[in-house]
Amino acid sequence: MKQLVVTGAAGFIGSCLVGRLNAAGYSNIVVVDDFSKHEKDHNLEGKTISAKISRVDFIQWLNDFGNEVHTIFHIGARTDTTEFNKAIFDELNVNYTQDIWKACTRFSIPLIYASSAATYGLGEHGYDDNHSIISELQPLNPYGHSKNDVDKWILNQTETPPFWAGLKFFNVYGPNEYHKGRMASVIFHAFNQIKEKGSMKLFRSHNPNFQDGCQLRDFVYVKDVVDVCLYLMEDQPESGIYNLGSGKARTFLDLAKNTFANLNQPESIEFIDTPEDIRDKYQYFTEANMSKLVNEGYTQPFHTLEDGIKDYVTNYLLPGKYY
Repeated sequence: MKQLVVTGAAGFIGSCLVGRLNAAGYSNIVVVDDFSKHEKDHNLEGKTISAKISRVDFIQWLNDFGNEVHTIFHIGARTDTTEFNKAIFDELNVNYTQDIWKACTRFSIPLIYASSAATYGLGEHGYDDNHSIISELQPLNPYGHSKNDVDKWILNQTETPPFWAGLKFFNVYGPNEYHKGRMASVIFHAFNQIKEKGSMKLFRSHNPNFQDGCQLRDFVYVKDVVDVCLYLMEDQPESGIYNLGSGKARTFLDLAKNTFANLNQPESIEFIDTPEDIRDKYQYFTEANMSKLVNEGYTQPFHTLEDGIKDYVTNYLLPGKYY
């Protein structure tokens, strides 16, 4: 079989995808990332790959060897929502993705790439993965704008890969996010706070329509995310942009209570002000409409928040294991 390519392969979702592909019997995998930073090295330990390519060398490699590639999963991106230098996102997210798209079109390579629920902004237009609203979306930060810019550009292309899918990831959590710092999931931070102090902090609500801790998010377990990626590669439904969440919004209190329960600790929650640098850009509700993917034939159930947290805490966080 030709080679599979995963960009961002040493990162959180990318490394879990490499592991999922291995479990499905795929071993001819080219991994792409910035391998000069070693805090993510553990994420690829024990995984079977065929080659490592530096992110800065990948476009040239792809132009040289594109006829040997079966599918590209473009997961790598600059994902820091607190970074406001637009030029960084233009280079690493927009231009880079466009270069990959052009090569996939030229070599007829199926492309599955990471978009983001950050494209939806405050949800003024809802959370439907309908192509007709993408040009109207108003993301809240340069990261969200970069992802939406890519989506808009792709929808305007007349020449395309033989199959393509853009995935609007919602709030993904799970193993292999140890390196992400402030950008790691709330579950990861909750686990560490509870282990260290026996308590945890949640953002206070600054919206009168929501009580403290009752802000709602669509939390999706990374194992479900990579299952969808595998399905898209193997089944190739209709090309397009798809939501990828659990389809069920849950509160941060639900998240906290389940984390305490899986650590067998009494609940102790403190509410703190949302930092001013993100307060006016804070989302109080997100929920993926997943009907498009389901209608295309995806039938696997998603983890509930309870099941996902239990698996994450007991099988990965507590023993310090990687996926």
